Amino acid sequence: MLHVLLVQIIKKMVEKKSPAAGADSPPIAQRKPHQFTMHGFTIKDPYAWLQDPGYPTINDKDILAYLTAENTYFDSHMSEHQDNIDALFNEFKARQQAEDESVPYLENNYFYQWVFAKHAQYRSWQRWKEDGSKQTILDETHLAADCDYFRLGGFDVSPDGQYIAWSADTDGSERFGISVRDLNNNTLLNDKIGATIGCPIWAQDNQTLFYVLVNENWRPYQVMAHVLGQATEQDRVIYTEQDESFFVGISTTQSEKYLLISSGDHVTSEVHYLPLNQPEAALKLISARRKGHEYNVDHGGRNFYITTNRSEVNFSVVSVDDSNPAEPHWQTIIDGDAQHYIRGLLPLKNHLIVQQRINGLDAIRILARRADGSLSLEENYIQFPEPAYSASLATNTQYNTNIVRISYQSMTTPATVFDYHIDSQKLSVRKVQKIPSGYDESGFSSERLLLEARDGVKIPVSIVYPKDFIQDGSQPLYLYAYGAYGHAVPPGFSTTRLSLLKRGFAFAIAHIRGGDDLGHQWYEDGKLDKRTNTFNDFVDVARELIAKKYTRPGNIAIAGGSAGGELVAAVSNQAPELWGAVVAQVPFVDVLNTMLNKDLPLTPIEWPEWGNPIEDKQAFEHILSYSPYDQLKAMDYPPMLVTAGLNDPRVTYWEPAKYVARLRHLKTDKNLLLLKTNMAAGHGGKSGRFDSLYEVAEEYIFILHALGRSYSPEHTNITSHLEGLFSCGGLAPFVGG
Repeated sequence: MLHVLLVQIIKKMVEKKSPAAGADSPPIAQRKPHQFTMHGFTIKDPYAWLQDPGYPTINDKDILAYLTAENTYFDSHMSEHQDNIDALFNEFKARQQAEDESVPYLENNYFYQWVFAKHAQYRSWQRWKEDGSKQTILDETHLAADCDYFRLGGFDVSPDGQYIAWSADTDGSERFGISVRDLNNNTLLNDKIGATIGCPIWAQDNQTLFYVLVNENWRPYQVMAHVLGQATEQDRVIYTEQDESFFVGISTTQSEKYLLISSGDHVTSEVHYLPLNQPEAALKLISARRKGHEYNVDHGGRNFYITTNRSEVNFSVVSVDDSNPAEPHWQTIIDGDAQHYIRGLLPLKNHLIVQQRINGLDAIRILARRADGSLSLEENYIQFPEPAYSASLATNTQYNTNIVRISYQSMTTPATVFDYHIDSQKLSVRKVQKIPSGYDESGFSSERLLLEARDGVKIPVSIVYPKDFIQDGSQPLYLYAYGAYGHAVPPGFSTTRLSLLKRGFAFAIAHIRGGDDLGHQWYEDGKLDKRTNTFNDFVDVARELIAKKYTRPGNIAIAGGSAGGELVAAVSNQAPELWGAVVAQVPFVDVLNTMLNKDLPLTPIEWPEWGNPIEDKQAFEHILSYSPYDQLKAMDYPPMLVTAGLNDPRVTYWEPAKYVARLRHLKTDKNLLLLKTNMAAGHGGKSGRFDSLYEVAEEYIFILHALGRSYSPEHTNITSHLEGLFSCGGLAPFVGG
């Protein structure tokens, strides 16, 4: 009887008319003849018209009509699952504290802290003296009240505590406007500065404000000094970067003595400095740029401390007297090596803190300063409570301190803030992320695997799954990676991920080449002419996980954003049969055309990462060989959800739009393909802590349907064990697009 009942249930599910099958047909973008020839190749691009020639202004009626039609098509499908989206969203919200606050930090005699009011989307920032009452210095909720999008770029309080300067983006374009408030009388000043990026920085005169301008192509290129009360037209140019492939940023040293102006691309850097107590002084140079030399600078005592790759790909630590910091005077403190990857420094009055990664695992080393100012090189590392974790330096504003604040988490341990007491070598817990709806760490298991890629290289994989996970190949897997720019994906904690784990999923992070998970060479081995290692690693990890029976072909959901979106699109071309659902978030998919357009904001700075196809035929051919948009062909593809941001300056909206348009034209399957464009946001999607969770709920509902999984947070699902019944592992509701 049970067998007959199961068959009847499945038959009704298959025969039932699905929302997708009954929805309107997908938008079909016009194909307009467009082609060009370069290096002997003729490239046809019938969707080139989707790039508005007036960008960053987008007002072409045909383009906006197409994007709107795609959004309507997206809404028509997702609305059929609205109750489930809302239920999952509420599940996410139940894991968020309605009211929350950060661990306070001390700076210039004030304690500072952010606070989420009950159910608030944005933070407010408060400060107080040890014997005083709390003062709200910045209310993001108030600032965001009339905005569809809001993002705080950063803020800085003047050394005397009177003024706060902050930057904010209100449309997702990452062009931040600066405002200033007098905290003594809560008065907003008339000083307004537009088209900036990053955080403004005060000089020690409490009147001069440094900031970085972006040009019309969104390149941070100029450092300016503004004096309170003066017109912005009178602002003084501190530094202008002439090389269009270099971006500019500003910061202060840990000692608070210097303003640092850093210029660079992905392989070369250069740093100038200026005394913060002399805002009109001339800039001085640490070391002149030379191709391939990367270095980062901080300051403590009478020395600059520098991480440099001049002699070791995994960087070394050097020091130099601040009276003459030219490179010939640099003295090596620590040499990196193949196992020890040096990632950052924190100079303190009595210690130097070194962030490292040892054989792929985060490490923090403490060097003590002797009475003569030299450093003890004893192997003193902070000991953490788990064998696999993610740890990094948190907010450390004090220079004269023996306490180091650290952010810590693992695949099963929620985000934790530690204070490490150097004298006693003890960790004290300052905050552990609370999950109001409940979380039992003992219900989950985590592993770190080494899986072999096709060229024999071992790829680390972090994986977490429910304790009762059945490793027989029947269960679903969510596989994530990034694999670019030397950005590692740490084995961290996620409250939204719990919803997948509670529905029987395993969640895996593939630490593929292109990130710096195993050191800087790991990054080098996934860029330029080695770029395809990144895609191959991902596919090979999936196949190894299948071989080890964590899942099966067609039962894997994959997702990635930006360059990670390029990854999931590329592997969808390479091995579409492996994936049951693909989510490409603001994906960098039109690689060749973007790298050929030197007028786009990111193109010149990106050439060291991807290659310059304008001047280099081999780079042209290599990019063409993997560019997801160019490699689309007539074949079956898995169900896909693709997102874009209309105001995105990093991955311009037309890349995902063109990709979806061409894919609709070529694909031979009936699996659903959706494009959602945020019309009032940029690269990061919607702002606000809850609005962003809603988009994750949409993604997860898409995945659950595509893989034929139940919405119920129970592991059992009668459809999940019926191999071969549905193409690409998808159930009817997400087939037919």
